[in-house]
Amino acid sequence: MTPIRLSICMPTYNFGRFIGDALESILRQAADDVEIVVLDGASTDNTSEVVRSFQARFPRLHYHRRDRRGGIDRDMAHAVELANGEYCWLFSSDDIMREGALGDVLEKITLGCDLYLCGLTLCTFDMQPIRQHRILRLRCDAEFDLANEQDRLRYFQLAETTAAFFSFMGSLIIRKSRWDAIPFSEAFDGTLWAHVARIFAMIPQGLRLKYLSQSYLYKRGDNDSFMDKGPGHRYKLAFEGYDRLADAFFPRGSIEANAIRRAVRDELSIRALLNFKLEDTRVNKDDILLLDRLAAAVYRERSPISRALFLMYKMTPLPLARAASVVYRALKPRLRTRESA
Repeated sequence: MTPIRLSICMPTYNFGRFIGDALESILRQAADDVEIVVLDGASTDNTSEVVRSFQARFPRLHYHRRDRRGGIDRDMAHAVELANGEYCWLFSSDDIMREGALGDVLEKITLGCDLYLCGLTLCTFDMQPIRQHRILRLRCDAEFDLANEQDRLRYFQLAETTAAFFSFMGSLIIRKSRWDAIPFSEAFDGTLWAHVARIFAMIPQGLRLKYLSQSYLYKRGDNDSFMDKGPGHRYKLAFEGYDRLADAFFPRGSIEANAIRRAVRDELSIRALLNFKLEDTRVNKDDILLLDRLAAAVYRERSPISRALFLMYKMTPLPLARAASVVYRALKPRLRTRESA
């Protein structure tokens, strides 16, 4: 039998509506040295039927179903545990692999790096491309040894978003032997970031990271499973989780810890939080209170200008701001027409 070089590891829960498209995008490219491992966290929808319909076409598609929900942290870890490949590509079951991506990844892993971080394209819910996601302030591929202080500091300073700190599993391709050598982080179970803790724990022993700047997949937007408790709770998971990660693996006040917190602040900007409060129909009173507390915490160590922006955010009457937002959206097309005239 052909040795498996790459395992596509796909934890899933109740994504029967999407997983068929994800599998189809992979199967069109899969070679004999590729397998797919689907770990179903006890779905209650038709996920099982959809996946099994693909097994007849692709015998190296392995389906494992849990008896009860274990959570994404444990499901992700178990999916890699079940894999046979030299490398594992963690892949979301509602995303789409770009044409030609698999062949390119198989070529890249011959370089022998420990971790590959690949680019991705943000899309709407119905998979209309919006833009390539910002990860590093680089437009070309680059290699870093994160155990080397100079390399590590440069990498952390180049980081634009938490995707540079491994938040999005679909951009991660990892050497399985490195993953297996680090135990599952019980301390981060349930945070969504146990896999990040695992990768950070690899750094002292040497972690050769290859950044692949081009887009390898389409990421479905507005389909976050963790929004079920509201956007405030989802933002809280990101802020508190990465705050804990920074403290657990790097000295407080270090360049690394500051870079992690900066990336979180950039993603949870005052503008983004205010826009979310104004425009998202899922926001309720409890969410608004939680978003306000998060904004205060995120900006507790910011400049006077940022503090002024926070006060503007906090003191602007929400009904007035919503009305202004509606008027602006209505006038925006006319303003653009005048500017182009």
